[in-house]
Amino acid sequence: MASKFKKTADDTKEASNTELDLVDKGIVNILDIPGFLNLKNLSKLVLAHNKIASVPAGIANFLNLEIIVLFNNVIEELPTTLSSMPKLKILNVGMNRLSSLPRGFGACPMLEVLDVTYNNLTEHTLPANFFCLDTLRALYMGDNDFEFLPPEIGRLKNLQILVLRDNDLVALPKEVGELTRLRELHIQGNRLTVLPPEMGNLDLVGTKQIFKADGNPWVTPIADQFQVGVSHVFDYIRSDTYKFLYGRHIAASATHPPKTNDKSKKISRIKK
Repeated sequence: MASKFKKTADDTKEASNTELDLVDKGIVNILDIPGFLNLKNLSKLVLAHNKIASVPAGIANFLNLEIIVLFNNVIEELPTTLSSMPKLKILNVGMNRLSSLPRGFGACPMLEVLDVTYNNLTEHTLPANFFCLDTLRALYMGDNDFEFLPPEIGRLKNLQILVLRDNDLVALPKEVGELTRLRELHIQGNRLTVLPPEMGNLDLVGTKQIFKADGNPWVTPIADQFQVGVSHVFDYIRSDTYKFLYGRHIAASATHPPKTNDKSKKISRIKK
């Protein structure tokens, strides 16, 4: 197997290249890549579509790494050392088998894009300091198992893209309305019935903005507005009429809609 990617690793070293791209090479262990530990100048590491089961703690010794792409592997946990990487800006660990993120992960000093799409994460398995990631511009958490979004989401003031599609969300916290830089919000395929009126603070209507919310069991007044258009939805949730309806709905503590997505057969849950 080593011969498949030895030349790439050698080229990276010899040319003082800062990027290593080994996609779909059947790699099981990152440390099996010949000469990998000597590639100290790496700024970009792309190991998508392999069979990697774990990430070595020593990855943090690559002090120049800015981009790590480990999409579509079989990783079950990440090392706590990730949060000490001084230049890491983009981390893509989508389509793996993560049930949690490492303790202290929120201390990543420069992280701007985090993709954890299609894993097994919930609101209970995020580290306590997760929402200290105030440098985040894009957070992709679609296809996980969130039922509630912690109110601390409001701390991520720099977020421009938030993807929560295809979870089990039954409510959004009012603090989402504090994310005034949001230009993309994806909440389709959840169990949402109402939107917090505070979301009326967001600018998600226009040709450069994206708001996707289909596939939710909305209460009739909201569903009716969606039929007319997104701008009508936002006008409606800003109205006193809606604020009254929302307050009454919350006070009634209505039972949550049942789960409709059977996730038991997700690839992220199938054991090796």
